[in-house]
Amino acid sequence: MAHAVTDATFESDVLNSDQPVLVDFWATWCGPCRTIAPTIEELATEYDGRAKVVKLDVDNNPLVAQQFSIRSIPSLLFFKDGKPVDQMVGVVPKKTLADKLDSLVGQAA
Repeated sequence: MAHAVTDATFESDVLNSDQPVLVDFWATWCGPCRTIAPTIEELATEYDGRAKVVKLDVDNNPLVAQQFSIRSIPSLLFFKDGKPVDQMVGVVPKKTLADKLDSLVGQAA
């Protein structure tokens, strides 16, 4: 299951992670966010132990969303070694997300 992160836990959960991290920036009122949610949950299960998949509610955690200039949701940011390395916006096919995670997991730190 995708772990929820907040403004308070973002640094420890994402920036200081020793694994690649996919962050799903979402909101409860966002239809496309609900559409991609099952895919995010599947990826969280499939990549458990190799990469982190987390969700950040932009309405309740505006600081991180602002820090990374999130203007459209769902926004999916990929982090490696504490830095954003890629971003996708909107409902993205699972294979596209999995391919990106595979490339990050495969890279030596």
